[in-house]
Amino acid sequence: MASRVDESLFERMVSLRRDLHQHPELSWEEERTCSRVEEALTRLGIPHRRMAGTGIVGELPGPEGVAHVALRADLDALPILEETGLPFASSRPGVMHACGHDGHTSMLLGAAEVLLRATARPAPIRLIFQPAEETGEGAKAMIDEGVLEGVGLIFGGHLDRRFAPGSLIVTEGAVNASTDTFRIEIGGQGGHAARPHETVDAVVVGSLMVMAIQTIVSREVDPADPAVVSVGRFDAGTVANAIAGQAYLEGTIRTLRPVVRDHFRAAIRRIAESVASTHAAEATVTFTAGTPALHNAPNATAVAREAAVRVVGEGAVDELRQANMGGEDFAYYLREVPGCYVRFGSQIAGQRNFPAHSTKFAFDESALAWGASWLAEVAEVGGAALASGQTFALPAL
Repeated sequence: MASRVDESLFERMVSLRRDLHQHPELSWEEERTCSRVEEALTRLGIPHRRMAGTGIVGELPGPEGVAHVALRADLDALPILEETGLPFASSRPGVMHACGHDGHTSMLLGAAEVLLRATARPAPIRLIFQPAEETGEGAKAMIDEGVLEGVGLIFGGHLDRRFAPGSLIVTEGAVNASTDTFRIEIGGQGGHAARPHETVDAVVVGSLMVMAIQTIVSREVDPADPAVVSVGRFDAGTVANAIAGQAYLEGTIRTLRPVVRDHFRAAIRRIAESVASTHAAEATVTFTAGTPALHNAPNATAVAREAAVRVVGEGAVDELRQANMGGEDFAYYLREVPGCYVRFGSQIAGQRNFPAHSTKFAFDESALAWGASWLAEVAEVGGAALASGQTFALPAL
């Protein structure tokens, strides 16, 4: 058991986590989840308010003139049918906490209770319970409504079943990728499958585009720059004996640096238009910007690491060997305020560890105690640094 979370608090955290798990809610629908958080904050006597519809912000006061330390948890679940077999499995068919947000929420409420017990706080603390992380929209909505006003540092984290409970993974620099999507509409000329010379086959054109797009990573991006492009959807045609005159490709781009992100967009447009033109077709390319890449600031990461060592010891503090190419909208906060996003080890010993977004995702609940302890500790270490006049900078990208 983590030293800052006693048995009674741990039991309450587990109970809340299981209740939230049993009653998951999708992005922007987190009304019951919000009510449970509000009940807990009210019980603790922590002032709080709604923000961005289904978000909640709590405030722990501290010395005047010192910037806030913000701590963030996410609230929403996923449109997934749960197959864990847990006794507290989702009661809503097709909706599941398959990414651990039920655990993150319980951790932050646990940290709030730990911080309330402290005799003094070096800085005011803002507790951010954010909706709609899974859609990549919640953080931006909270920022637009002013959640970062007066904040000097921000911290958060994610359960990670690849690491053992009691370990904290603190990584400087790139942690998550940007998550843009693209759509290519191909215009050709349909016709009878027995007379292809009378047509411009959109399936052939689209297939050539798919193969050519794959060369961007292998031939246009520095091998030292992690990057992914995947075509996840290819729609064309209606029957077997007709050549399709229209086709639609959709895919995702994952990069860690803005310059690579920009190059991908230009390259996909160039390839699509060139391939189409070569085969007498037309191509219209559109992009939808997703979350930016998540980069932990160096000096804020040092604060996060110091707090981690205090909680679990030097030997249990690790770092990611490579960035996760999945997205995380905590990146929006880190574009505005220095901070650090960590991983909480949550592997279940002796069991297969299904990945996040799996129908069988589960985690070791002892991670709740370690996560709550770290959140409380990093708020105090970061607050002390801000109170002492230490300055923090955003990472250079």
